[in-house]
Amino acid sequence: MFPRYLINFDLSKIKKIYTDFLIVGSGIAGLYTSLKICDKGEVILLTKSKLKEGSTEYAQGGIAVALGDKDSPHLHMEDTLKAGANFCDPEAVEVLVTEGPKCVEELIELGTKFDKIEGKYKTALEAAHQRPRVLRARGDATGAEIEESLSQKVINENKIKIKENILVIDILTEHTVCCGLLALDSNTNEIIAYLARTTILASGGAGQLFSNTTNPDVATGDGIALAYRGGAKVTDLEFIQFHPTALYHQGSPKFLISEAVRGEGAILKNIKGDPFMSFYHPQAELAPRDIVARAITDQMRKTKSDYVYLDATEIKDKFTQRFPNIYKNCITLGINPEKEYIPVAPAAHYTMGGIKTDTWGQTNLTNLYACGECTSTGVHGANRLASNSLLEGLVFGNRITQKIKENKSLFSQKIDEEINISYNIPRENIRGFNPKQIKKELQKLMWDKVGIIRNSSNMKKALQKISEWKFVFKSELKTAEDFELANLIILSDLIANSALQREESRGAHYREDFPDRDDVNWKKHIIY
Repeated sequence: MFPRYLINFDLSKIKKIYTDFLIVGSGIAGLYTSLKICDKGEVILLTKSKLKEGSTEYAQGGIAVALGDKDSPHLHMEDTLKAGANFCDPEAVEVLVTEGPKCVEELIELGTKFDKIEGKYKTALEAAHQRPRVLRARGDATGAEIEESLSQKVINENKIKIKENILVIDILTEHTVCCGLLALDSNTNEIIAYLARTTILASGGAGQLFSNTTNPDVATGDGIALAYRGGAKVTDLEFIQFHPTALYHQGSPKFLISEAVRGEGAILKNIKGDPFMSFYHPQAELAPRDIVARAITDQMRKTKSDYVYLDATEIKDKFTQRFPNIYKNCITLGINPEKEYIPVAPAAHYTMGGIKTDTWGQTNLTNLYACGECTSTGVHGANRLASNSLLEGLVFGNRITQKIKENKSLFSQKIDEEINISYNIPRENIRGFNPKQIKKELQKLMWDKVGIIRNSSNMKKALQKISEWKFVFKSELKTAEDFELANLIILSDLIANSALQREESRGAHYREDFPDRDDVNWKKHIIY
């Protein structure tokens, strides 16, 4: 259906760079993994933009971890399993919650400064958590604090070489062994082959598939798409989390209004000013994200509005202290959260599915590992529990390094410098498409037809339109925009097909033509 490689090439004629460990992505998963493995050899860290540009930088809410006396990994596991709609891998969840505290302690040792009160770490309550267990930094800038501390450590580590503006195009494989990656150096427009003993994908999610998203521009799902083309299994792609409360403001990028605001007591109201969440779930504003997102969508339909309101006026003067960045962004747009309601609407936020790995981050391809949002480890199930994503990046990045260090034969082997791979299929030299225009149309299509509320008719229409765009793969792709578009087309096809196949509603996947959960027929995973 899709070509194995996005470009024609002959490895013998391409510039080659060799390293021990090749890591793709500079969010929490990529940075932490780089620091944990660099004592065993040279690391090359590839990032498609600047070092700090990625979803971690924009993470507001925090990192969930059971540290308090009244909390426990067992309770954290209960909450994660419940939020995941009976679809999580219990073994993976147990790994997450039991190994999480130690990883967070290491994160603190690496320089991350979480907020404290009277010398003790302050923990916040977020949706679907039984206990306040979310550590935050700078109020609502947790991701930025983590990114800053880890980036500085990586910059200062001699064994880690940072390569910015490098877009990974494809995995290089011989049979089922990953040898490295093909990449476009956007600084020079040169194609480079990076060859390594071990390749680790930590390339993030695919929020840019949708017209409304909290994700940065770089979140185009490249790692998932190239892993799929390379023969790595991908799974659970139908499960896309839509965050209930992104700031709604005409003409402005979507800005996340953290779950923690509702945790502090903010109330959702429709445009008539009526609270509504208690009609949808006993936990009201603190219900799981999928339920809140659908409730908001239902209210928007009923009131024929593009948004609802988040009333945080009762938080009053505490708002600026606890959410300084949200406050600043709202004020910039002429909204004072201490005195007036904040207009909000759902937006694509997190990719629950992805590259299938075991609990050690291993894929089905030898020497290829993956961690972070680009993976499907099984910890999130059909709906991610708030603030579990940063923890997942740490825990499974750490496990990858443990597994690699145990493989002593890996370090006794030389990198095969004689490897020679080539690929050639007919491609048109003339560019007959506008990648920006197709991307914009694709994003709107996915939002309208494969978004929060789905049905068979809409998804079939989406697949028909996506099929029309597959001519892109017959063209000669040259620019970063070209390659990103190709990846988005592949992922949109896989997501829409998965969502069409799953004839039930579960977690973030909701079908109005199959509104009930069906554990008898559909407690199973769709794997490609």
